[in-house]
Amino acid sequence: MTWFDEARLDDDSALGTIDLRLRHLAESGSRVRREVGNASEAADGAVERARELDRPRAVIAAGPDSRLLRAVLEPWCPVPFVAWPGPALPGWAGSLDLVVVLAPDGSDSGTASAVAEAVRRGCQVVVACPPGSLVAEHTVGRYATVLPSTTGDQLAAAVVMLSYLHRVQLGPETAPDSVADALDQVAMDCGPRKDLAVNEAKMLAIALADATPVVWGGSVLAARAARRVAEQVRRASGRTAIAGDAEHLLPVIEAARPRDVFDDPFAEGGSGPRPVLVVLDDGSEDATVREQRGRLQATAAERGVRLETVTSEAPTDVARYASLMLSGTYASEYLRLGLVED
Repeated sequence: MTWFDEARLDDDSALGTIDLRLRHLAESGSRVRREVGNASEAADGAVERARELDRPRAVIAAGPDSRLLRAVLEPWCPVPFVAWPGPALPGWAGSLDLVVVLAPDGSDSGTASAVAEAVRRGCQVVVACPPGSLVAEHTVGRYATVLPSTTGDQLAAAVVMLSYLHRVQLGPETAPDSVADALDQVAMDCGPRKDLAVNEAKMLAIALADATPVVWGGSVLAARAARRVAEQVRRASGRTAIAGDAEHLLPVIEAARPRDVFDDPFAEGGSGPRPVLVVLDDGSEDATVREQRGRLQATAAERGVRLETVTSEAPTDVARYASLMLSGTYASEYLRLGLVED
């Protein structure tokens, strides 16, 4: 039988068993700063080359990590934007277009193939990947630039690319320092030395321990963070965790049975874990987001479903996304730590 021992969240010996994972999370801000610093010279050169050329007809984000760029750029980019996660390019892509690629690992053959195809067609190509990697070896051409990425961190590589796109007036302000600062703040607020009583990530882990997380984010970036957090919870606990749009999550909350204080959710034949609604709130004041958030919260209150809200007051959209995602990842690690087998 699996149960949750919250005492482990403040126990030094237990915390020591996940020290490497917690250190990796705590270093998220420093990885952003390192990537930006390492890529600065190459980014300057890419910006100068871009100024010699006309504005691209379209921006194509290629490769499996293209969806994060889409979440940021789609509402803002002044030219048509396409995310193309497959191992190829759209048939119409050519010399008038800019292809950007995130490849923090640099070893994916499909991504390398897409980069080689972009170079062959004469596209402008900017790739964030490790120097000397398979993808970098294919990023060779007059209009091809490698932004060196050495940490293997998708978010850090994305910040480098988004900063470049802002400088060439194809993306919003990213402010890499604000992203790194937001990540550092989460690491201080949610770190293992912060007592359970004042540690929001540990408290969230306790709330998720005997429940099915239903994670919602209203804005495009908050919704992406919700999907990533749900994925982290599934990996950490081996249990169901759901993320989706409000209309997909409302039926789950509406179907929640009335709480029985004597019910063991993990007992054989029991009613099973109840949902807990986790709202990732990035401060969006969009009318649709407010309406959906209100419906979810009202339905949760009506059905007696617990509500947990994770907020971020970081100054930019990307910084708020990074903050929400890291807060949820800390919670998933504490959930992993607290779950024990009899």
